[in-house]
Amino acid sequence: MTRRRLAAAGLLLGLALAASALTTAALMAQVAGSLAPERSLRPVARGQMLRGVVLPAEVFVQRDVALEVAQQVLSEARNPQQVETVGLSRYAPDSSTTPTRSLRPKLRPATVVQLARAVEARRRQGAVCGDLSIQGVEIGAVPSQTQGCGIDQAVRIRSVSGVSLSTHAVMDCKTAQALKSWIDRGLSPAVRRYGGGVRELRVVAHYACRPRNNRKGARISEHGKGRAIDIAAIRLNDGKDLVVLEDWNNGREGKILKRAHAAACGPFGTVLGPEANALHRDHFHFDTARYRSGAYCR
Repeated sequence: MTRRRLAAAGLLLGLALAASALTTAALMAQVAGSLAPERSLRPVARGQMLRGVVLPAEVFVQRDVALEVAQQVLSEARNPQQVETVGLSRYAPDSSTTPTRSLRPKLRPATVVQLARAVEARRRQGAVCGDLSIQGVEIGAVPSQTQGCGIDQAVRIRSVSGVSLSTHAVMDCKTAQALKSWIDRGLSPAVRRYGGGVRELRVVAHYACRPRNNRKGARISEHGKGRAIDIAAIRLNDGKDLVVLEDWNNGREGKILKRAHAAACGPFGTVLGPEANALHRDHFHFDTARYRSGAYCR
């Protein structure tokens, strides 16, 4: 509120408190002089009050209205004690136009409420890794006779942030949370509204006790530790598939795939794609291995 409007509001309050001490002519002169704006005034908030009575905003920005109110107060008040109520009743809410009942929206039908509660209950029942947006089942320890393989506390994921997995993938919670971070902050922004958004990920590999790149004698793959997932395509809500093998260099679809691939670098420690090597020309490999030098993304 500007200094001029503060002065105007204070003057009106002063009218109520000192009506018996000032003459009508003096009051009118003060009101006229203080409320005459040199330039257009900004709108003021509704609900300004004078001695407990709500006044319309126009009183504070329109000179003629202010003068009318001042004169009405002075002419109708029989004594100073009546100033706070007499003459201001015209600004009180009109009972004939006041709603007889609350204008709040109607309550939702009971069936809608019950359905929402049922959906929420199912979500809570299917939530894993302490996150409602990660849906699946806890399967506990996954042992292995091969040294280096196995998962201490595994989960089988069916959807993440509303995006389904074509194959329910087994992994640890750290990997599930990395997948969620990628979908929320990388994949969804990359796709945006194209094709109606993301519906499903085509998973071609998750937990499997095997050496890296299936090469005999190589170190155990991150897949064998429940820390990796391979994705070959992204299905959109309109049924279209963005296929890594076919669309990597294909116009708009290729740009989306490349943005999604790049965004995985961070949530995941290793990100491989068609430009990494021939073994990954048809899918993305994501895993949560961490290196001293930082994420490895190609």
